[in-house]
Amino acid sequence: MPLKRFLLRYFPPGIILEYYDEQGLLGTKTVDLLDLSESTDVEAVADQIIHEVSDLITQSKKSQLVRLLRKLIEKQEMGNADASFYLFKRLKAHILPLTNCAFNKAGDRFITGSYDRTCKVWETQSGRELLTLEGHKNVVYCLAFNNPYGDKIITGSFDKTCKVWNSYTGELYHTLRGHTAEIVCLSFNPQSTIIATGAMDNTARLWDVETGMELCALIGHTGEVVSLSFNTTGDRIVTGSFDFTCKIWNVETGQCLQSLEEHHAEISCALFNFTGNLVASSSIDRSCKLWDVDTGRCVHTLKGHNDEILHCSFNMTGSLLATASSDSTIRVYNVYNGECVAVLVGHEGDVSKLQFNPQGTRLISASTDRTCRVWSIEPAACLQILEGHTDEIFSCAFNYEGDVIITASKDNTCRIWKSAHCTSLPNTE
Repeated sequence: MPLKRFLLRYFPPGIILEYYDEQGLLGTKTVDLLDLSESTDVEAVADQIIHEVSDLITQSKKSQLVRLLRKLIEKQEMGNADASFYLFKRLKAHILPLTNCAFNKAGDRFITGSYDRTCKVWETQSGRELLTLEGHKNVVYCLAFNNPYGDKIITGSFDKTCKVWNSYTGELYHTLRGHTAEIVCLSFNPQSTIIATGAMDNTARLWDVETGMELCALIGHTGEVVSLSFNTTGDRIVTGSFDFTCKIWNVETGQCLQSLEEHHAEISCALFNFTGNLVASSSIDRSCKLWDVDTGRCVHTLKGHNDEILHCSFNMTGSLLATASSDSTIRVYNVYNGECVAVLVGHEGDVSKLQFNPQGTRLISASTDRTCRVWSIEPAACLQILEGHTDEIFSCAFNYEGDVIITASKDNTCRIWKSAHCTSLPNTE
């Protein structure tokens, strides 16, 4: 099979091989390189890749492959740069408190949702409002781009509907009706063909992106569904509920494959790691658990917080898991052995949201103390406090490069913070 070209996937690191099959059709094969680091023997890794995909890559391509591996490593190491963030733009975003924010993959646009019943689309570089998506009859609580494509937006509302929009024109494609209570979580599958919504009616539902038709209802929880996440391949979805359980479902059939039932209080977050073999669940019971997807067995119970855990997040490769708590701290755990590798102390209120940078070396956290903090994992330290909001911060997000941060607050504003070494936004100031 003749190789057409190499493509790089920076986060998490990997190489995508484009080739022509026996029928002359274009195919792809992905080589994950999740352990790539500065200490990696790139010559040995190149030899291993050539051995594993010898039908696509010959020794004559080794020098090119080595150059690509070094480029990937360089990109990962950028996350270790000692760069501080400064306030780039302050946006008077909505007339009521913000609920959420999210970047598209390119990072040139982001979206905000609000109690004012709208979603707004913004240009990151200028801070200019590009679109106001109107039509919901209650709070816009959750939202997402269909990354990596970025041409669609979904918004979930307390009005019990989800809307699908064109992210460039603001055209409303579909209004998804079927839930009987507030929608509080949603997601596109990675292929951008299916939308999942979770609601206070104890169900999650799957919808066809193109037609807006309901594909199936995921029924089985006895409490509100407050969190959901697709795996990378899009054939499984996990839901977390106030009934103290998480459930793993077959996306094609809607069948419940595993019910994860060892928590003693409401679930706050449930998500897959990158490889899809583990699910993490955080709970009001002050613990976070890691589950084997195939068996449904709890492999680690992560303890240490002395108050409710409100959110959890994997790094890009899935080797680390961070938890945010009402005890004002963040804990970071090694996923493989369950050990706590960092305790991040400094917030003076509940920590409600967190996210790793793409390289997995930094973490940002949003808090009721009106600040967002930037942390290093090793050593465990607060690198910077992003101050200026006059009320609690509900949401924060890194862009794909990890050099721009947005924060969304109850004070009706959104702030754009730019790294001193930012390359994704030209410096026009």
